[in-house]
Amino acid sequence: MGIEYIGAFQVVLGVIARFWPVWLGLAIMLTLSFTFKKKLGLYGQLFDSGVGIAGVAICFFWLFTAIFASTIAPFDPLGQVAIMKDALPGAIEPASHKIYLFGGDKLARDVFSRMVFGSQIVLIIAPAATAFALMVGITLGLPAGYYGGRIDSVLSFLANLVLAFPVILLFYLLVTPGIMDTPIPYGLAGLFFLFPIIFFATLFWTRFKDRPDKLYLTLGLTLVLGFWVYAGLVFNADPLGIVSIEPNQLNIFVAVVFASSPGVFRIVRGLVMDIKTRDYVAAAQTRGESPWYIMLWEILPNARGPLIVDACLRIGYTTILLGTLGYFGLGLAPESPDWGTAIKDASRLLRSFIHPALPPTIALMSFVLGLNLLADALREQSMKD
Repeated sequence: MGIEYIGAFQVVLGVIARFWPVWLGLAIMLTLSFTFKKKLGLYGQLFDSGVGIAGVAICFFWLFTAIFASTIAPFDPLGQVAIMKDALPGAIEPASHKIYLFGGDKLARDVFSRMVFGSQIVLIIAPAATAFALMVGITLGLPAGYYGGRIDSVLSFLANLVLAFPVILLFYLLVTPGIMDTPIPYGLAGLFFLFPIIFFATLFWTRFKDRPDKLYLTLGLTLVLGFWVYAGLVFNADPLGIVSIEPNQLNIFVAVVFASSPGVFRIVRGLVMDIKTRDYVAAAQTRGESPWYIMLWEILPNARGPLIVDACLRIGYTTILLGTLGYFGLGLAPESPDWGTAIKDASRLLRSFIHPALPPTIALMSFVLGLNLLADALREQSMKD
């Protein structure tokens, strides 16, 4: 039985139709954003420029794609139909009569479905790892910049030590399969995942230490939720089975946090050394506020602009890094639908079949482009502030 195909125009219409939940989500999000932009602070100001609108729209496009992946994708990303091996875009699968919109890969899997589900992996690992790196960098950078002296010297030396190591070699060492047989990834995870708990516990303590009713509530929620997530991520011991992470993903997660934290540390340290000389910091010191209160509630809010921009850029760097690791077959499982692995699988047959390589490549490029546009718009607004 031969394979039937639809035309290029029908393929384009089919792709647009499959993304209907994304278009609906974007329409609602953009309508609400434009309607209430004056009340949305920094986020609302992004809609005053074309660059900001483009960046937000692209990022939300892939966010909604990840959320509605199971609705958008017509096939299981790991499912194989032998007859569809290396099928061209627009091929009709004989049994179900569903269309391989972007064709099939060398293992007869639907390229379109793998691209869609690949967004979930990117949007889970990249932002989460960047958030943890921010927590580590902020928690260590604040005292280094504020106190200076020996604390600054020790922490800066450790940060420079990590930054001096070749990044590619560092990631190669941290994500090789054999490393999971050692306690190194779990030890680093146990250390890094403590920082968000420490950060938020200190944040609430400095804010509500004179208001026991709110202090006990916020600290209790922080410790309960924090150690619940901590147990699930580090020890895979969540009693409810909700919080968990695969060993390969934990490996990549730890590697990203380890490599990114020193850069965040240096940015925070530099910002704190500048901001701590401002008059409002001196006023807080005169009022008798504690050093950590000043760092968290006077200095950090005034450093948010550069940190938000840096976070957007780091998510983009992490996305590229995930693609690079996947391309070299490191970290995630070989059958993973992540974009890097998909590009690697397709690149081996580029001279014969180019269509499996294009969708994940364009997806990776567009998401990073959206993050860069968003970072540019945020930088413009932070400079105005």
